[in-house]
Amino acid sequence: MKYDSKADTLLHIKRVAELMTQASSELIKRANVHDNSKLETPEKELFDKFTPKLKGCTYNSDEYREYLKELKVALDHHYQNNSHHPEHFENGVNGFDLFDLIEMFFDWKAAGERHADGNIYKSIDINKDRFKLSEQTVDIFTNTAKRLGW
Repeated sequence: MKYDSKADTLLHIKRVAELMTQASSELIKRANVHDNSKLETPEKELFDKFTPKLKGCTYNSDEYREYLKELKVALDHHYQNNSHHPEHFENGVNGFDLFDLIEMFFDWKAAGERHADGNIYKSIDINKDRFKLSEQTVDIFTNTAKRLGW
């Protein structure tokens, strides 16, 4: 009897769908708790004070970096409790899994929308050097932003 690949292909398709559903579930879980630590001490009090100031300045400008210094206590707590930040890991982005990377990317997009001159492509470019991202990762981020129509 001649081999028919249909059954094996359908099993493969089903298995990939199961795995992608598992990954989607992890993303939804993360979406539901993203940055919840900002609602707790010591983060909330400091973000109450500095978020309006950060909103009014250009991302990664001298003024922006000065505000980050004043936010150190809040940021240290935030990075410790949120693995989508490179600062969470001793080895930065190299400590990430795919879910950390995806969450970080969407965090950059949302954070950029809070700045008058925010732009995902500018964020990618700045953070390429800041976090020592590979060209391949930069290309994937850029391609994803384009696919999403940003």
